[in-house]
Amino acid sequence: MPELPEVEVVRAGLAPAVTGAIVSAVEVLEPRSLKRHDAASGGFESLLTGARIDAAVRRGKFLWLPLSADERRGDERRDGRALVGHLGMSGQMLLRTPDHPGDDAHARVRLHLEHPEHGELRVDFVDQRIFGSLAIDRLVPTADGEIAGFSDGVTGEWARQVPAQVAHIARDPLDPAFSERAFFAALAKRGTAIKRVLLDQGVVSGIGNIYADESLWAVRLHGEQPASSLSRRRARELLGAVREVLGKALAEGGTSFDAQYVNVNGASGYFEHSLNAYGRAGKPCPRCGTPMVREAFMNRGSHFCPRCQRVR
Repeated sequence: MPELPEVEVVRAGLAPAVTGAIVSAVEVLEPRSLKRHDAASGGFESLLTGARIDAAVRRGKFLWLPLSADERRGDERRDGRALVGHLGMSGQMLLRTPDHPGDDAHARVRLHLEHPEHGELRVDFVDQRIFGSLAIDRLVPTADGEIAGFSDGVTGEWARQVPAQVAHIARDPLDPAFSERAFFAALAKRGTAIKRVLLDQGVVSGIGNIYADESLWAVRLHGEQPASSLSRRRARELLGAVREVLGKALAEGGTSFDAQYVNVNGASGYFEHSLNAYGRAGKPCPRCGTPMVREAFMNRGSHFCPRCQRVR
């Protein structure tokens, strides 16, 4: 599924096109894509149509667009709310021209926008497996009072607010407000496998199966190593590896194993060519030459070197 680098690439691509735009119309083609929207708070289309998008923000794998009332229309129901998106396994947010063909069988929601500089635009939420979702959610203050997430330095009343359904998600390792002390304390308290802790979005967000395997390989750690057994030095090495792996993947546009991992223009990332562990079962370890192995892990797979990465 899309992880932090893939979602950040989407956010960065959307930001200049949607910030300041007015939502002129909304088409819901698949109601199941609104499964996380609370209809009791108002209809999805009515809350979104006529709203102004103030920014594109991300925390971990969640993306949201803070909304405000268009001064020309003055509907205050939009203030203090945001359009929240989660890409799930196969979700895409694609920028389109207004006259782009509308025959995509996997298009679930379409947003028609009017931007003061770029004119008319369209954002298509495309999701083959329908595991992703869009929702209008209320914004609540961040627990630590810091900026909620990445937003290209754009600020406003929403800057220190996070959607209620995202509030439980921990900050990611690239977030300036990420607490290393809290992360190390969490590792010290958990006797479970370190890979499980890395995938726990309540401890640290944005890390999925691919980048967990890559980070663990980089520091010669087995995924089943108990988190509490790591010394502070080893924990710091692991955090450094996570940041380096995520940073490189972000610079290369994310990882693309199929056509579903794309940016807002439909282009694929190419970090897959830099992978050292994930997807390399049977191939020689880039470090020692030992054949890499794959073991079942939480309905997925863990890829590691049996020689370099042993449970200590």
